[in-house]
Amino acid sequence: QLQLVESGGGLVQPGGSLRLSCAASGFSLDYYAIGWFRQALGKEREGVSCVSGSDGSTYYADSVKGRFTISRDNAKSTVYLLMNSLKPEDTAVYYCAAERSPFPCGHHEYEYDYWGQGTQVTVSS
Repeated sequence: QLQLVESGGGLVQPGGSLRLSCAASGFSLDYYAIGWFRQALGKEREGVSCVSGSDGSTYYADSVKGRFTISRDNAKSTVYLLMNSLKPEDTAVYYCAAERSPFPCGHHEYEYDYWGQGTQVTVSS
């Protein structure tokens, strides 16, 4: 059974950092693209970042470019999202998602088949 579990969320002050983890079980990450999405209260879910399974290429939304870094450790079946210089507008539930694909990763919800349960990130003083 394919399962994704996010962890690492919490409360952090503006300007602080968090590292989210997305642990996969039941399958190997080798051929999967992994995306990070977030959904703030009252807003639609948006793609934040993704990393391809084929060539390791990455994508970042303009709102997080230069502050967030995605990485993957296939041996540990885990993908990370390092979030620096956090802002109040980064407050949201963060989800990771997986898609078996030979193509560069996408940043739309419909491109992903498997989802985690989400982890809350709150940026507030």
